[in-house]
Amino acid sequence: MNPSDVLLAIVFLAQIGIGLLGNLFLLCLYTLTFLIGHSLRHIDSISVNLILANLKVLLSKGLPQTMFYFGLKNFLDPVGCKLIQYLHNVSRSVSLSTTCFLNGFQVITISPSNSRWSELKTQAPKYIVPSCLFCWCFYLLINFTLLGTMHNSRFMSNNTRWWHLGYCSVTGPTSFKASVYLIIFALPDIICVGFMMWASAYLVFLLHEHHQKVQHIHSLCLSPRTLPEIRATHAIILLMCTYVSFYSIDSILSFCVFQFDKYHSFLMPMEQFMAACFPAISPFILMFYDSQIHRYCHDLWCKKSSQ
Repeated sequence: MNPSDVLLAIVFLAQIGIGLLGNLFLLCLYTLTFLIGHSLRHIDSISVNLILANLKVLLSKGLPQTMFYFGLKNFLDPVGCKLIQYLHNVSRSVSLSTTCFLNGFQVITISPSNSRWSELKTQAPKYIVPSCLFCWCFYLLINFTLLGTMHNSRFMSNNTRWWHLGYCSVTGPTSFKASVYLIIFALPDIICVGFMMWASAYLVFLLHEHHQKVQHIHSLCLSPRTLPEIRATHAIILLMCTYVSFYSIDSILSFCVFQFDKYHSFLMPMEQFMAACFPAISPFILMFYDSQIHRYCHDLWCKKSSQ
């Protein structure tokens, strides 16, 4: 192992460790809160779905890459390589669509009573779980076609092309075009990103209107319901900005990686790192801004102290 590989292994291991710690902490917190009898908010169900997707992204993308930098090269067989790529693509898309759900649900939640979204306030909560399940099924199905388009083979032929990922190698037909892949398989992701940007802009507009209405009030006494909603809105807007930033860079790097037939020692580590940034950062954004999470921690701590 050369020093650069050791450094990259440490960086990826730290990124995965921090991400797993944050996501598992939130998952355990929601689980314990539910078990001790406290009711979770509707938006917490979407957060749990985001946490599960983030965990799968970290394990399917960061863990094999870290093992590669520790010296385990091409250690996955064809079946394992296909499964890892499949799980990563599904989890990445579910993470994006769930962040999109968070934006949409928050738009419905904080919309004024005279807006067109007010009619959905009572109906939206009952569609959260079915929407999350549909999201997983949809991306499991759409990415399943990749197993036939890009496949592994231990035997190189004249009509196949190799993409070397380090921990395994993926083959596909020479006629496979990265641009076609991006158009067909990235179209749902592009739609989600567009909706997230629109929803976040609308949330900013609503927050600005709220600020204009209360700026003449000199005291900071807001209704108990308003302050948590505003903090949650800030968190979701920040989540959107973080995801779009890393998603854009990762998509550009992924497209560039597709153009090379051999492992690129600069582009590949950068793409792997960017792909795992949002899953590692997002739980800490939720923990910092969400006052309900602070309350959950306080209630759990008080219950533990009383026992």
